[in-house]
Amino acid sequence: MLQNKIYQNYIIEILKSFFVILFSFSVIAWTVKAVNYLDLIVESGYSIFTYLSYSLLGLTGVLTKFIPISFLVTIVFFISKQIEEKEFTILWTAGVKKIHMVNLLLFSSLGILIFYLIFSVLITPYTLNQSRKLLSNKNEISIFPILKENQFIDAYKGVTLIVGKKIENEVQNIFIYDNSNNFKSLQSNNAKNESLNIIAQKGIAEKDQLILLKGQLITTLSDNINNSKIVKFDQMNLNLGSIENNIIKKPKIQETSTMQLISCFTNKFDKNIFCNEKSKKEVIPTLNRRIVLPIYIPIISLISCLLLANTKKNNLMLNKITIFLLSFFTLLFAELFIRYTGVNFLLNYLFIFFPFLLLPVMYLILIQKFKKEIIYK
Repeated sequence: MLQNKIYQNYIIEILKSFFVILFSFSVIAWTVKAVNYLDLIVESGYSIFTYLSYSLLGLTGVLTKFIPISFLVTIVFFISKQIEEKEFTILWTAGVKKIHMVNLLLFSSLGILIFYLIFSVLITPYTLNQSRKLLSNKNEISIFPILKENQFIDAYKGVTLIVGKKIENEVQNIFIYDNSNNFKSLQSNNAKNESLNIIAQKGIAEKDQLILLKGQLITTLSDNINNSKIVKFDQMNLNLGSIENNIIKKPKIQETSTMQLISCFTNKFDKNIFCNEKSKKEVIPTLNRRIVLPIYIPIISLISCLLLANTKKNNLMLNKITIFLLSFFTLLFAELFIRYTGVNFLLNYLFIFFPFLLLPVMYLILIQKFKKEIIYK
């Protein structure tokens, strides 16, 4: 009964440490990414609400990436701490076998594996997909933050803007160049090779509109520059909300649901534009990252259990560093290997079956190692 209570406390301690380390790593990395996302406000004109929502939804993607290294740090720290505080020595003296402790640590790693799978397979793709959808909401875009004095602005596809002066929401000396027929209603004809230049002395920026005052429209055919048409105006309302910005709206592979990716894979990539033969180079590694990579978590647990072997106190630090590096390079190997699984099917199968082969091998190595310690005693 006391032994079970000790095991429960160990599992709780491992889980607490894991989530603290995971949260710490994730918040640091997420903060750096959130600073980079400020371009959504400054360069693309999205609202602060959209920026905050997009940043928070992206936290799950950061968290998922740090699960393996967080568990590695947790398990090595836990074992080292118990060895240094002689708690394991008390257990061995009381008749607890080391392989029982290995089973306990392996059990805790299975809990982390399930947690990892839930996030990588279900939660993270969904939240990243929702964050991408946020950027498709044109009602959240404002022209005012984009406008900067004496700088070319190309936040919209096929449109270049520049303003000479900006005071609150009023701008002066505006120049707009459209070479993609975004403002067809303003052109003299709808010729594809026609470009439009808009010049205005003053303007007022309101949400997704520019109210231009005292200016002129200049339409020019690309094959006949000398034949330009000029139309003067006193006031013109220019709607920029109907123009696409340069932000990617279509979900990327990592933002696509796992079921859709599996469907692409099982249908041999020949059903539609998204699921084609070329996309398998990204789809297969993404599926392996979500489904297979978490299986490496128990392997890390078993490698770290090598610390339980009898070692001299002077060699404890050396063993701790060696085993940590061995576990770290196992994760690094998996991370590098996974990138090539979409290129070669043999590499793909090796990556999938490698953890299932390594798990029993590592477990048998630990059993043999602990048996030898008993014989030598």
